Amino acid sequence: QVHVVESGGGLVQAGGSLRLSCAASGRSFSSYAAGWFRQAPGKEREFVAAITGGGGYTNYADSVKGRFIISRDNAKNTVYLQMASLKPEDTAVYYCAAKNGAAYYSDSTTYLSWGQGTQVTVSS
Repeated sequence: QVHVVESGGGLVQAGGSLRLSCAASGRSFSSYAAGWFRQAPGKEREFVAAITGGGGYTNYADSVKGRFIISRDNAKNTVYLQMASLKPEDTAVYYCAAKNGAAYYSDSTTYLSWGQGTQVTVSS
């Protein structure tokens, strides 16, 4: 089973950018789809973006389309979330997760492995 660890969070002003990284350990990471989710205080965890194992398909929440880009480098066992034009409402703990199989990329219950999360805070 693959294990994932997030990094790259921090404090940024509105309009700024951040890049999150998700480092995976374990075998055959390229066979796992990966997703980013986030959870703001007092709110439920929500889907942000997902990418298939080979990187050929990506999916985004409407709230981040055009601002966030998910990508992966399987040679480095790493998935990235490039975030731009950040807004205060993007403030949350961001989680990386990995899953087997296709489809249901926005459904958190289909993901097998989760990281501990990294805090992103966007100031106004």
